[in-house]
Amino acid sequence: MKQSLRRLERRWRITHSESDRTQVRAQRRAYQVAIATAKKTFFAASIASAENSSRRLFQVVHNLAEPPATSGPSMGHVISCNDFAKFFADKIAQIWEEVDSTVGAEPGRESARVLSSQVVWDQFQPVTSEDVDRLLGRVKPTTCLLDPCPSWLIKASREGLGDGLRGVVNASLHEGAFPDPLKEAVIKPLLKKPSLDAATMANYRPVSNLPFLGKVIERVVAEQLQARLEEADHLDPFQSGFRPHHGTETALVALVDDLRRARDKGESCFLVLLDLSAAFDTIDHNILLNRLEGLGAGGTVIQWFRSFLLGRVQKVVVGDECSDPWALTCGVPQGSVLSPMLFNIYMQPLGEIIRRFGLGVHQYADDTQLYLSFKSEPVKVVKVLCECLEAVGGWMAANRLRLNPDKTEVLFLGDRRRAGVEDSLVLNGVTVPLKDQVRSLGVILDSQLSMEAQVKSVSRAAVYQLHLVRRLRPYLPADCLARVVHALVISRLDYCNALYVGLPLKVTRKLQLIQNAAARLVTGCGRRDHITPVLKDLHWLPVSFRAQFKVLVLTFKALNGLGPVYLKERLHPHRSARTLRSSSEGLLAVPSLREVKLQGTRQRAFSVVAPVLWNALPSDVKAINNYLTFRRHLKAALFREVFNM
Repeated sequence: MKQSLRRLERRWRITHSESDRTQVRAQRRAYQVAIATAKKTFFAASIASAENSSRRLFQVVHNLAEPPATSGPSMGHVISCNDFAKFFADKIAQIWEEVDSTVGAEPGRESARVLSSQVVWDQFQPVTSEDVDRLLGRVKPTTCLLDPCPSWLIKASREGLGDGLRGVVNASLHEGAFPDPLKEAVIKPLLKKPSLDAATMANYRPVSNLPFLGKVIERVVAEQLQARLEEADHLDPFQSGFRPHHGTETALVALVDDLRRARDKGESCFLVLLDLSAAFDTIDHNILLNRLEGLGAGGTVIQWFRSFLLGRVQKVVVGDECSDPWALTCGVPQGSVLSPMLFNIYMQPLGEIIRRFGLGVHQYADDTQLYLSFKSEPVKVVKVLCECLEAVGGWMAANRLRLNPDKTEVLFLGDRRRAGVEDSLVLNGVTVPLKDQVRSLGVILDSQLSMEAQVKSVSRAAVYQLHLVRRLRPYLPADCLARVVHALVISRLDYCNALYVGLPLKVTRKLQLIQNAAARLVTGCGRRDHITPVLKDLHWLPVSFRAQFKVLVLTFKALNGLGPVYLKERLHPHRSARTLRSSSEGLLAVPSLREVKLQGTRQRAFSVVAPVLWNALPSDVKAINNYLTFRRHLKAALFREVFNM
């Protein structure tokens, strides 16, 4: 069509006739319509291919809106794969050398707390063809360079391959051996942040790409390991990483609730965010196996885990180049299905050590947040805090983990002068300044817990995403546009929005303006059009009510065994001295004025606002036991309240 257009243009320039000019205009319009149609088809297909992954969807939208520059050297021209391999191997060796010199004795003497004195789990349960089919549907179709065929083809052919895969999986479980060909990993260096220098190897994270069949076997073992951990309640109750019904939001809600309640009592608080160097890569296999045995594993089970950990090799791939393989003597592969669970088991004793000093702690995998509140005697409190961190550092060194004091952050909540606290602390010989704000699990916490810095950060990121989507809007079908806006904009407003309940209007208004702009982008309405009917048509709750919705969902989960124990313990049934009709309505006890004032925080603490919001729900909504049904009726109830329906 472009050639025909150019031919007509050349003829019109020669003849200058009106008929030729009309043909040029008609051909140009047809060409533009064809281009727009092709773009819509291509963009829709690209977005549909990434609809199950927000990260992938972000990459697709970013590449479509801002295609990467073709000029400039690539990473492969800057750093060779062998250089990466040597750097990653030397980094782990250096950490082990440093912790060995710190401990001064054989590492691992401070072993796992023995939770079981006898073997109670000595064999795996065999899987059926139905189990394999179900697990294949859950495993991500990520293809490794070591796979003989694309993983999507295996998933598509699972009906014919089911019996063969079941035989391989059951043979591995029965013999207590992980197949040697599946122990090799391909390392693809991943830049930690796009803004970092691509020529500096320290800015890269080694991410393992593992054979697909190995991940299927891992998934089978992971399910049985998770069942064992839940049955015996082995994990630390405040570990929220990679556990069912736990997440970053539940950990942050509990953490901020404790901090807000402490501040309400007039107490000051220290919040310490610990930083570990290459935590997954420095795990000592002997210590990890010791902890598994402490959980009651034995027989072919412990034999399988030993086979899974030992004898691994990996190589780095950069572009078309591949490094020489090298053996792994420690660590668990990042990108593995089992690695996060094994890391949680490895870290299990840490929480108990911290609580021994009277500090609170919340963990999400290798992110550890410990906190301590006080009213007086700041010198004594700082001493206890330093002693706790010294014990933590000693435990980590004995377990081949390195605490990085230079990247450890400390937030002080309160008035430093009134509390008599210095501007810095000395932790393990390193001076750590007290900060006015820190980022914990993706949320910025400030010294007043005002959430203003967090809202500002979210607004800035959401505006950028809106800008990208707006550039693509002419080429996106309506359903794709709504999906992209939800994934890239609304999801940012909803992340940890349970912390936004009770914030003043001047803070939440920034987020509401973002939601309004997103609604206008999806519907195509004008800037001067009233936004309330637009939100109603989209069935979107305003920002403040979305925060209430999240708090109530967390409350329902906690009350019905679908949430962490540490949230359920903050909610108590209402007990009246007399038998009243309200006694059977599922009400929760609201902390009395003697327990909580919250004048300065406007009832933002979860343990206070959750019972208030829950008790205000209609009785029929509180009586629902099914999670999906509760969400549907809860949104309908809030929707009626917002739009007076």
